[in-house]
Amino acid sequence: MTVIGTGYLGITHAACMAELGHEVLGVDIDSDKVRQLNAGILPIFEEGLDELLRRGLASGKLRFTTAYPEAAAFGDVHFLCLGTPQRPGEYRADVSQLDAAIEALAPHLRRDSLVVGKSTVPVGTAERLADRLTGLAPPGVRVDLAWNPEFLREGFAVEDTLRPDRIVIGARSEYADRVLRDLYAPLGDIPTLTVGYTTAELVKVAANAFLATKISFINAMAEVCEATGADVVQLSRALSYDTRIGGRFLHPGVGFGGGCLPKDIRAFMARADELGVGEALTFLREVDAINLRRRSRTVTLARELLGGSFDGARVAVLGAAFKPNSDDIRDSPALDVATAIQDEGGRVSVYDPAALDNARKARPALDYADSALAAATGSSVVLLLTEWSEFVGLDRGPLGAVVARRNIVDGRNVLDPVAWRSAGWQYRAPGRP
Repeated sequence: MTVIGTGYLGITHAACMAELGHEVLGVDIDSDKVRQLNAGILPIFEEGLDELLRRGLASGKLRFTTAYPEAAAFGDVHFLCLGTPQRPGEYRADVSQLDAAIEALAPHLRRDSLVVGKSTVPVGTAERLADRLTGLAPPGVRVDLAWNPEFLREGFAVEDTLRPDRIVIGARSEYADRVLRDLYAPLGDIPTLTVGYTTAELVKVAANAFLATKISFINAMAEVCEATGADVVQLSRALSYDTRIGGRFLHPGVGFGGGCLPKDIRAFMARADELGVGEALTFLREVDAINLRRRSRTVTLARELLGGSFDGARVAVLGAAFKPNSDDIRDSPALDVATAIQDEGGRVSVYDPAALDNARKARPALDYADSALAAATGSSVVLLLTEWSEFVGLDRGPLGAVVARRNIVDGRNVLDPVAWRSAGWQYRAPGRP
């Protein structure tokens, strides 16, 4: 098989398929990245993936190329694992990478093949790409298309690929369904659903919309708790015992970010408008708005601890990645908060265990430190904005010895407020008294 596109999804899928025993050729137009991957150098931070990459290369079952003719000659199955980012200045998804891959691959196909989309796309994309494949493939070559959405969590991508909770196959031929079921058979007895193209496309965006809604719901309750003096962490815990609700994704804080949830719910709204059913998803506009408000509220909590102004104050921001166990800074709440504070005159120092290189490239105006203590030295307020275990387990004593003032904003509600206050810290967190 080939895996076209070597971002988080593509590298993970390629390495995991090689681990299952398949012969895998990864494809990317970035020659530097291809050289890195063939040398066993992982260009992203993902738990356990570097070991799988090296093992696949050593076994000979995994390698990478920039050549589409080579990919067409090599593969019986071609997975599309390409980005669909938000278009600049609008909500719609940019699917041009998928179109470019189809146009580069299809003319070189010389035998019957299956092309499988894994990217998150607006509903209707698969049908259009299927027609495009048929039009571009050489006469006499049958090319089927299937849509097989991914459900990976960054930081757990290997686990989610090798031990998925379900497999969804969007297919319109028995051949496509059979090939994918055989391909995933080494995973064991995994619930597998065969559906149409549009249902397969909707499964992923609907799942992300639901998760985003659940996160924003508890953050909306945090706003109410702040107005009433209630404690949103206790409220969340009480709700979590209701089996109809559950506790997952019901964790209040600075909100969600990353390369999936924010852009996917916006693209979902845009596509619904195009289909004439925009009213069905108007609630997602408030989901998005609630999420963004938590960033500005976190800035406010820190400003209040400093008496109403950041001007000239040293501020430590712990976290740059949008979530722990990742170096992904796309739509990072932590970096947005850090930038907002700097714009108000704060002297911000950022530390993250894995995402500093990416953060420096994206936000060069911020200052960066090589440890949590270095970032906090001389600071008047510390903000914990990415819940790395290193930050959750911070020792209050050494930290208190290097700061100028013992003020902390727990933007993820992961610290014990009683313990921190007992150690002489002024503690604030979203949705807590």
